[in-house]
Amino acid sequence: MEHKLLEHLNSEFPFIFGKKLVLAISGGIDSVVAAHLLKKIFNNLSLAHCNFQLRKEESDNDELFILELGKKLKIKTHTTKFDTFSYAVKKKTSTQIAARELRYKWFASLVDDFDYDYLVTAHHADDNLETFLINLTRGSGLNGLTGIPEKNDYIIRPFLLFSRDEIEDYASKNKISWREDSSNSEVKYLRNKFRHEIIPTLKKINPSLLRSFSNTITYLKDSQQIINDMTLKVTKKVSKKHGDILQIDIQKIKELPNPNIYLYQILQPYGFTKWSDVYKLINAENGKLIRTKSHTLQKDREFLLLLPLHKLNSPDKEYSIKRNSSNISVPVSLLFKNVQKMTYLDKNSIYVDKNLLNYPLTVRRYKTNDLIFPKGMKGRKKVSKYFKDEKLSLIEKQNTWLLCSSKDEVIWIIGMRQDQRFVPKKESTSILQILYINPCKLL
Repeated sequence: MEHKLLEHLNSEFPFIFGKKLVLAISGGIDSVVAAHLLKKIFNNLSLAHCNFQLRKEESDNDELFILELGKKLKIKTHTTKFDTFSYAVKKKTSTQIAARELRYKWFASLVDDFDYDYLVTAHHADDNLETFLINLTRGSGLNGLTGIPEKNDYIIRPFLLFSRDEIEDYASKNKISWREDSSNSEVKYLRNKFRHEIIPTLKKINPSLLRSFSNTITYLKDSQQIINDMTLKVTKKVSKKHGDILQIDIQKIKELPNPNIYLYQILQPYGFTKWSDVYKLINAENGKLIRTKSHTLQKDREFLLLLPLHKLNSPDKEYSIKRNSSNISVPVSLLFKNVQKMTYLDKNSIYVDKNLLNYPLTVRRYKTNDLIFPKGMKGRKKVSKYFKDEKLSLIEKQNTWLLCSSKDEVIWIIGMRQDQRFVPKKESTSILQILYINPCKLL
């Protein structure tokens, strides 16, 4: 097993030699064997153990065991405790999901705080098969059927080629002791049901199940790569990126041979699950939207717009402009000139009565209740209504800035419409010209 692991590391993980590694260790046979094996290969190895306090004294004894193992192997050991039950209640989730969230958050902070290059986990071939079968029964897409990834950012899983039998055999031959988690025998947990009931039955049907499964995973990964490559090409063809917003052309999607499949491939990384609602959005009325935990997908005339939720939920920063400023460059480029008279007008230039301005001025995005008295029009209008009348798309609204007074009065929808209240009159004695340097005009 040692030789097989070293060959595998040289072949698939050559980049980890000479790097700082930390092994996630529970005290179970898999991670304890991993600690013994990795210690023989690497001198720069540390251990990281989470005490979830789910099994009372048993959990504390697991932690003590890991600390003793660290001393025995002369490996630096990190431990931490979590009130997992309270976290699960607060998050309204299961203790299993809570434990997963807590440990990976801690691992991430540990990697940052101690400058580790990689986190190693002891997932093996049987874990991979269990994950595949669980995802299969839940109706997963192809991504969920390609198994546990060997490499995922800073997390590596070099033990996926080993079976549980190989690990148990190594532990027995080398007289390695470990901790048994009593909850692993409880079939009330879905994974344990697969581990103790379903997979043993499948192995009776096919004694070479793990080898067959490994071949299947390889085929599925190759197929997924082909799909990913094709999806990338189609995404470039049917969509455009505007900052954080992905704009999908509905007509171009409809022209594809199987539009729903491509829409699924483009959007599935963003957490969408109710695909019938996604497909209906293509023919829905303007403004309809659906949300995931991280994104919103909105029908905007002939487009579907994918936006991160923070773009909708978080107000944009306001930028202050002091009296007598000559220019600003963030978030837009504006020039301020004191002039004697108005000479020319276009949508990228306005003149204001400087005596009517309340400083500091601000540049910001529009708010729901913003009002403007549009120059050249009668009365006042909500800025949102002005946008609607001008048929601005959601992207155009997101990219529009307002120049406002310190009283939060709209002076100018920059590059579009000035507010009548600030236009100089014949008797005005101090006139300020404000020029918008539109980067699009410079191209």
